[in-house]
Amino acid sequence: MISHEIDYKIIGDDIQIVEIELDPNETVIAEAGAMLFMEDGIQFETKMGDGSEANQSIMGKIFQAGTRVITGESLFMTHFTNRGVGKRKVAFSAPYPGTIMPIDLSKIYGNELIVQKDGFLCAALGTSMKIHFNQRFGSGLFGGEGFILQKLKGDGMAFVHAGGVVIERQLNNEMLRIDTGCVVAFEQSLSFDIQRSGGLKSMVFGGEGMFLATLRGTGRVWIQSMPISKLIQRLSVGGGNAGKESGSVIGGLGRLFED
Repeated sequence: MISHEIDYKIIGDDIQIVEIELDPNETVIAEAGAMLFMEDGIQFETKMGDGSEANQSIMGKIFQAGTRVITGESLFMTHFTNRGVGKRKVAFSAPYPGTIMPIDLSKIYGNELIVQKDGFLCAALGTSMKIHFNQRFGSGLFGGEGFILQKLKGDGMAFVHAGGVVIERQLNNEMLRIDTGCVVAFEQSLSFDIQRSGGLKSMVFGGEGMFLATLRGTGRVWIQSMPISKLIQRLSVGGGNAGKESGSVIGGLGRLFED
């Protein structure tokens, strides 16, 4: 096993935290600013890169950190290590209401998971995080947050944060269409693309958005009920008045004439 083996507990319902128990010299890596508390004996260090390649050159670390900036994440990651003589705990909090998903990468197809660009929370040391560009032209043109993704690779535990409730779907040589932005993660065995939601009438008047994420093949996909982009839209000024029309062209036009 390459990654450190860590124990954990998910606490809470609406805004969850993950509490991780580290044995001496075990390390967990996390997004900068995600730490909630840490017990005596835990030491942290901010580094470039995820530490999965111990002999990586300085230029390699700079390049890896630069790709994280493209995805909108911090240039640095924080490494938390238990330097005490017994077990010690460190906890990380979710950035907004939703669900923390514990994922054992050793049980994921190819030990690789494709994750939305802001979904990563923390993981056992040894987990590699790299940028993943969707090769489909439609995804790049219309997908927005679905175009630039993250790839988590390893054989240990990783923790991904999602908005609202999360459901897991197993596809068996099937196709599934999902509201863009609601895809949290999927196995690399699935093909991901962004396609039109339907005919012109449905796109203009349907209120479901003009494009949908489409996954095909065999593998697992995790879906969130309330991505942060949709939450911000609902909480924005005037969002409550728009109702179901907020996702349609007519709804947008109607708000131009409001006092």
